[in-house]
Amino acid sequence: MAAVNPRKLTEPRGKTLSIHVVTWNVASAAPPLDLSDLLQLNKENLSVDMYVIGLQEMNCGIMSLLSDTAFEDPWSSFFMDVLSPLTFVKVSSVRMQGLLLLFFAKHQHLPFVQILSTKSTPTGLFGYWGNKGGINICLKLYGYYVSIINCHLPPHMANNDQRLQHFDRILEMQNFEGQNIPNILDHDLILWFGDMNFRIEDFGLHFVRESIKNRCYSDLWEKDQLSIAKKHDPLLREFQEGPLLFPPTYKFDKNSNNYDTSEKKRKPAWTDRILWRLKRQPQANPHTPRLPAPHFCLTLRSYVSHMVYCISDHKPVTSTFDLELKPLVSAPLITLIPEGLWNMENDMLISYSLTPDFLSSPWDWIGLYKVGLRHINDYVSYVWVRDNQVSFNDGLSQVYFNVSNIPETEDQFLLCYYSNSLHSVVGISKPFKIQPGSSLAEDLLGEAQPHI
Repeated sequence: MAAVNPRKLTEPRGKTLSIHVVTWNVASAAPPLDLSDLLQLNKENLSVDMYVIGLQEMNCGIMSLLSDTAFEDPWSSFFMDVLSPLTFVKVSSVRMQGLLLLFFAKHQHLPFVQILSTKSTPTGLFGYWGNKGGINICLKLYGYYVSIINCHLPPHMANNDQRLQHFDRILEMQNFEGQNIPNILDHDLILWFGDMNFRIEDFGLHFVRESIKNRCYSDLWEKDQLSIAKKHDPLLREFQEGPLLFPPTYKFDKNSNNYDTSEKKRKPAWTDRILWRLKRQPQANPHTPRLPAPHFCLTLRSYVSHMVYCISDHKPVTSTFDLELKPLVSAPLITLIPEGLWNMENDMLISYSLTPDFLSSPWDWIGLYKVGLRHINDYVSYVWVRDNQVSFNDGLSQVYFNVSNIPETEDQFLLCYYSNSLHSVVGISKPFKIQPGSSLAEDLLGEAQPHI
């Protein structure tokens, strides 16, 4: 629908990743029974590599927060239940009261996703309360810096200046002092979305509703507060957005597709938005020839709302992007090789090789997983690479799994090498089967278990 930063056709084509972004103010509701439309699972031939999911106004009562601290919150569990059978793994998440941000990737991408940091920026109650604000996941994707921000800005028509101030504050607070991470404005890609609460100015309720009924959105776009602000704010102007070809997503009567019929009769608005920003390229001058920029291109494939969901007074909004890039990192830091058939009663060997620039740690570990793992702590068994090392030479190492009680199953398994210093998976094996008669790897250390 909208091409961003197009490259010449003569440039070599790199890897293309499909990224599906979701934003939804769920108004404290529990997950619906079916998320197929939201996640585009009902579309034929849809190939998604990564899901970025941001929710606002999750249930954040005291009992709910206590429960979610001890266990996964219901929304995270639901998304994992739906996506893990499709080989998606929850790579990272961050929560601040009612704000939740989730990042899922297909397991083959895990060695090329390095989570650098997560951050929360409260802006409610003079900057101390997290009912409003932004949460961020900063990562390196195939060597490129990517920041993902989910926000909830102040409501009401009259608070537009406050919304813009909070936008600037969230952006300002996303820098990572003391860490080897560039300024967020130097990141290759920023995805920014959420309940931004921008409203439609000037027009009355009747005119807005009639325009929506007749699908005449162009007049409304001109009075959309975010669109107006982008004309005057140079930094905000750098954030792009797809065309608003769907009806305003707020405010609806719950359990219906009717706009607000309460006494307040709030005017409909496009409060739920998805923006993006690509890194500015340095300007060339006559005396300094411009170096070729890395191949990095983002194309918006869809920008839609989902009217089928009625649990909230907001409708969810999604964007699907194609991210075309020339990988700066094309090989994993660790290559894992299961030795032979895994059906022996004695120890089973794993060989792995390291790239010369990888620094291993005594706290690195290798996990054995069933294909369809929900997250990185979802291992069947694990070994600490130093404690279970058999041999190493010329960059090739071997560790052993001490096996007992592996259940007979037709499931496929895979191995992941987790780097404690990088806080990420840096190597993953191809899927394989454990033949019937094998046994489950026993708890090698008893008390100590790896945890992210």
